[in-house]
Amino acid sequence: MPDAQDELDEIPTFYRRQVEQAIKKQLRHEPTKMTKNRKCLRSVVAGFEYEPPLWELRIGEWRVFYDVEEDHVIIRALREKPPARKTEDIL
Repeated sequence: MPDAQDELDEIPTFYRRQVEQAIKKQLRHEPTKMTKNRKCLRSVVAGFEYEPPLWELRIGEWRVFYDVEEDHVIIRALREKPPARKTEDIL
């Protein structure tokens, strides 16, 4: 999505590479399988458009929020999540 691409472009280069690599590795196969770094956010309200359920991919302090339509992943947002904040705070 354009907004997510803008958010990715604003991430410092070092972290952007980590995020891009993790997206390619983690979301290419079985993006709806829960893992240590992926979870389904069933009861959240986000400030952006998405098709429920919303998924979260954790990459260090960065979070990638996405949904899956048919057989493709749509990245909706990328946000930094400091340790003291909750996911709901950054949505």
